[in-house]
Amino acid sequence: MTEMTQSSKDYGAEKITVLKGLEAVRKRPAMYIGDTGKRGLHHLVNEVVDNSVDEALAGHCSQISVTINHDNSITITDDGRGIPIEKHKEEKIPALEVVMTVLHAGGKFDKGTYKVSGGLHGVGVSVVNALSEWLVAEVSRDGERHRQRYEIGKTASKLEKAGKATNTGTSITFMPDITIFDAVAWDREMITERLRELAYLNKNLSISFVDARVEEEPETETFHYEGGLKDFVALLDGASHPLHQEIVTVFVDNSETPVDVALRYNEGYSENILTFVNNINTIEGGTHLSGFRSALTRALNAHAQKNSLLRGTKGQKVALSGADFREGLTAILSIKVAEPQFEGQTKTKLGNSEIKGVVDSIVFEGLQDYLEQNPSVAKKIIEKAVLAAASRLAAKKARDLIRRKSALEGGSLPGKLADCSSKDASMCELFLVEGDSAGGSAKQARDRRFQAILPLRGKVINAEKARIDKLLSNNEIQSMITALGAGFGDEPDLPEDSTGTELDMEKLRYHKIILMTDADIDGSHIRTLLLTFLYRKMQPLITGGHIFIAQPPLYKISQSKKEHYAYDDNERDITVERFKRENKTQKVNIQRYKGLGEMNPDQLWTTTMDPERRSLLQVTIEEGFRANETFSELMGSDVEARRRFIEKNAKFVTNLDV
Repeated sequence: MTEMTQSSKDYGAEKITVLKGLEAVRKRPAMYIGDTGKRGLHHLVNEVVDNSVDEALAGHCSQISVTINHDNSITITDDGRGIPIEKHKEEKIPALEVVMTVLHAGGKFDKGTYKVSGGLHGVGVSVVNALSEWLVAEVSRDGERHRQRYEIGKTASKLEKAGKATNTGTSITFMPDITIFDAVAWDREMITERLRELAYLNKNLSISFVDARVEEEPETETFHYEGGLKDFVALLDGASHPLHQEIVTVFVDNSETPVDVALRYNEGYSENILTFVNNINTIEGGTHLSGFRSALTRALNAHAQKNSLLRGTKGQKVALSGADFREGLTAILSIKVAEPQFEGQTKTKLGNSEIKGVVDSIVFEGLQDYLEQNPSVAKKIIEKAVLAAASRLAAKKARDLIRRKSALEGGSLPGKLADCSSKDASMCELFLVEGDSAGGSAKQARDRRFQAILPLRGKVINAEKARIDKLLSNNEIQSMITALGAGFGDEPDLPEDSTGTELDMEKLRYHKIILMTDADIDGSHIRTLLLTFLYRKMQPLITGGHIFIAQPPLYKISQSKKEHYAYDDNERDITVERFKRENKTQKVNIQRYKGLGEMNPDQLWTTTMDPERRSLLQVTIEEGFRANETFSELMGSDVEARRRFIEKNAKFVTNLDV
């Protein structure tokens, strides 16, 4: 027998910790809500609201209200059946208390109670309870109101009667625990965006939001859309020029898997499809998206062939791919699944194999009927697809040219790229830098072991208003694609059940791609153009967490031998006041940086590129439909939509460079 080492002796049964009740949630909150920052805080609201929406899906709730109270607590109320309050047979405590204090307890496991639901694991409201300083649950059912209070996840009072009730429902009021979260600061937009989305997805549901933190009359918004997904598509497509006015819908609710689809084409070149399963935004797609794409292609191809519409501008016969039929498409697919199987890194990709055929069949039949009854709309869509096919062939030639050029040059990288020495992509960073001047400074400032620099000359082509062939003929776009090494966004020739991309993330040469532009109006424009290209054509780089924005300082404040770099006006003012207090006779100098090239390499390294001291903003997609709307408004061809956006957001400008 091997002799026990000292380390083995130190690791005995007494070292095994058992966390009781909800202690595990408080010990490792990020495992349950993602993080303890802004996103995790707002996830608490979503968990409680989702429970109420599940009541609506079951046909028992039509009204939900969300209120930010004056003390910063949150109240979510619904008119559902109310959480049961009778004693639980096994736990010997009220069922409400079980739901609030026991993980994996709830009605979601009994399909007789909830046929479909967004909350699948029974951890939602108990996690909210565990991470709250206090929580009060109030239930109305059987003509009585009942109330119970909890503190840091533990029962603080017995279930008590609180008066008579004329209706049914549940009300949850909670105060997030400040010892758990970085800060308890509610973002009105983050809350209302999710509520608006839920109202679009559930047209029989009305959701109200009240912000009672303001001193004057509380601000109230109500979200209710009788058009459902039609209204949602109209919102998404609002900044585009529609190819046809009517929004096409397919809705089948008499099956095991209800399917709801709304779509419309616009004159643009981007594809924008949002998919939902049980109200969950499946940002990575899945089998339901594959079924939708397949049905769309089959229906349009069948109609085009039947009516001899597959002819190019010179009369030649054209073969159309799925991507050709999706150019300029805005669509929303929402399905309900009794037992969804999610996969993927973010657990937002549907894996149920049987769903592809179900969605394909329903959508194909519905679209086929619509196209037969609306031949003029069908003709416009197919004509647009034919033009897209011509663009695709030109883009393929451009791709092949890029590949041949690389092959002839021995797979060489762009000449202006200053590459790093490390070959470990997970450690490597690529700075996309505006202009040769800033590029030269960055090349001198960088750590050559893991930081690469690619200077970009001029403004990158606007991906919102250009087809693929035009994008691929742009020198700066070519340089970026070649430097990244992972291929290019949308590949039309892939099969319908693919993700529609030829990006090979395994070949990505840098896991941090950092946009570093000047802190002026031109720099902001270039950064927006880069983000438009990445969002429209290289989106997996964003969803994979690889895109960042550098934060160069706006000011250098100096006094005698003291220096401080300020990143906004507020920090500048605070620093100036501090310097004045510390040395009252001495002058304070303020230098405003408008360009990266104005900083010497040492300053650029210290303020913007040194991993130990720099500040980076990671680019994420919080709300897919809001991101799409913003890019369409800012970068699209609708001047009136852009004017409205500027007027709406002008009040938020704090540093205008003219």
